[in-house]
Amino acid sequence: MHSFDTIQKVMYPIRKIKTPENLTALAYQSIKEYILREDLDENTRLTEEFLSAQLGISKSPVREALNSLSTEGLIRIEPRRGAFLRTFSRHEVQDLYNLREQLEAYAVSIAEVDPRMLQEMRRSIGRTKKFLKAKDRTRHIEEDMKFHGLIAAAAKNDELCRVLTNVQNRILLCRRLTYDLSASTAPEAHKAILDALAKGNRKAAELAMRKHISLVRNRLLGAMTQQKD
Repeated sequence: MHSFDTIQKVMYPIRKIKTPENLTALAYQSIKEYILREDLDENTRLTEEFLSAQLGISKSPVREALNSLSTEGLIRIEPRRGAFLRTFSRHEVQDLYNLREQLEAYAVSIAEVDPRMLQEMRRSIGRTKKFLKAKDRTRHIEEDMKFHGLIAAAAKNDELCRVLTNVQNRILLCRRLTYDLSASTAPEAHKAILDALAKGNRKAAELAMRKHISLVRNRLLGAMTQQKD
């Protein structure tokens, strides 16, 4: 558990903002990185005072950034108390993963695949293996999202990318404490998707994507059930 006193001893310092340009957007990005990377829990209180002091800016852009994060479903804001990480029920996790599966299966079925994209996917898999070996959790998670982002971007659908990014961010909040359950399966799962796309087999690529997401979902739901018991 983190109290207001202990949270001020920041293990992972929030990136300070040095430019006055578009402070709200910069505050949003910095706070988002912080809550996704740190092992905070639902009792960790994030106040405007604390965040503005860490970022070195006034409270106004911090307040707007928190409102945006609340709209995205990453945090909940309690009047006169501050912001807290959003928590998810087992049913909500199921819904998020089901939605992600449909979105990503659709993306891989319509993605405009070319040699450059395939090469980027191969490089991503290589980096993922390296980060796993180094036990670099943060960079592994970032690389995992980049791999899936390559496919989404190739679908040439901005709205799909926006919705999928939001879903993935909220799922990441669910997975933070159960990361070790499925991280090691990522390289093999990603390679199956890559191989199918390289062969022009869209059905196999879609099935590989569904299998990948389903595995992670089922392991996470199983872990949530055990924690509840």
